[in-house]
Amino acid sequence: MTRERLPNRRPNETELFDRDGIRVTITVGYKPDGTVGEIFLNADRSDSMLDVLMSDAAIIASLALQYGVSLRQIAHSVKRDRFGIASSPIGAAIDRICPPEVL
Repeated sequence: MTRERLPNRRPNETELFDRDGIRVTITVGYKPDGTVGEIFLNADRSDSMLDVLMSDAAIIASLALQYGVSLRQIAHSVKRDRFGIASSPIGAAIDRICPPEVL
């Protein structure tokens, strides 16, 4: 399996959202075809353990996307509560990019 490298300059969008009282910054980078190619997450408390874990989860999701794993597969794989709501910040971020009803 080969990794699809992203161009050095690519379109992206950044937004803020709250998750369990934590302010999260998400940046989504797009491949030339317009599909999601990378995700960056940061917590409001820089370099906290939560910030590091969110950042690492986003890097792993980005690598999976670049190796051909679909956003739908990632969304389906994250832990969810009994109502189908993503339990983690990376799951919540993925649901913001592509809501579950679209998947």
